[in-house]
Amino acid sequence: MSLDESAQKPHDRLSAHLAGDLERVNALIRARMASEHAPRIPEVTAHLVEAGGKRLRPMLTLAAARLCGYAGDHHIHLAATVEFIHTATLLHDDVVDESTRRRGRTTANLLWDNKSSVLVGDYLFSRSFQLMVQTGSLRVLDILANASATIAEGEVLQLTTAQDLRTDEAVYLNVIRGKTAALFSAATEVGAVIAGAPEHQVSALRTYGDALGIAFQIVDDLLDYGGSSTTIGKNIGDDFRERKVTLPVIRAVARATPQEREFWCRVIEKGDQRDGDLDRALAIMAAHDTMKAIRKEALDWAAKARDALSALPGHVLRDTLTDLADFVVSRVS
Repeated sequence: MSLDESAQKPHDRLSAHLAGDLERVNALIRARMASEHAPRIPEVTAHLVEAGGKRLRPMLTLAAARLCGYAGDHHIHLAATVEFIHTATLLHDDVVDESTRRRGRTTANLLWDNKSSVLVGDYLFSRSFQLMVQTGSLRVLDILANASATIAEGEVLQLTTAQDLRTDEAVYLNVIRGKTAALFSAATEVGAVIAGAPEHQVSALRTYGDALGIAFQIVDDLLDYGGSSTTIGKNIGDDFRERKVTLPVIRAVARATPQEREFWCRVIEKGDQRDGDLDRALAIMAAHDTMKAIRKEALDWAAKARDALSALPGHVLRDTLTDLADFVVSRVS
């Protein structure tokens, strides 16, 4: 299949190239999110799954498998598995964070309730393990089971370090490796494994997914302080209002004057937020060139992702994955 040249964004080009596979993945997702006895399960799941998400993580699995020459069917199961794991974590995250917006829509926990979101998330995790077992590969099961545990660990770490201005960049990296990069990395790695790719290619795709996921999350955290609701699918300043200690805050606190540090202690640690505080936070970050420095770090991770792909054979999918790494960082100026 030739790429649709009119699809300029890398994820759109991936979607065009993988259209046949994606159609099968979507059909499998719809079939497996059904429930004979609990109609709320497909209702809640469909609200999020059908909300216009880009299917980026499952596309990474499909692309990795195809790039490594796979011609079977198990990459479809694995792509659906990855999407179910991702959707389950989103449902749980919105409960933990008390979020009101996801992918530009009201969150499931507001439309239904927290109990439904948690239990449907649990159901999707169970479905994901049913799907991955069908591949018959213990290595695939090991990779995805470890990723699921790492995701949960990252979320707990974020919870226990929330509102703590002592959180440093090493802890932050552990958090985002867990909550985002772990699934990106697993998604690309299992695509290579199911294709029977040589170990150096499996390692390269694992590294690509890890670096891409880290760049992706750093940019997401930047966008919360300088993007638009349309771009990030949630309200601007949500991380600030939820008192999350993300990289913009960590860097700003590290460079803070005594007066600025008092501000951060009040709004983040004490939770005493007032009108105009978000604007003041942005002004402090601008004064220290925080955003520019963090964007540079995201660019470095994107470069690491691109470099990893040099171990893969020349292919239109490799070129598109390379462009995807650049695009992830281009979302923030």
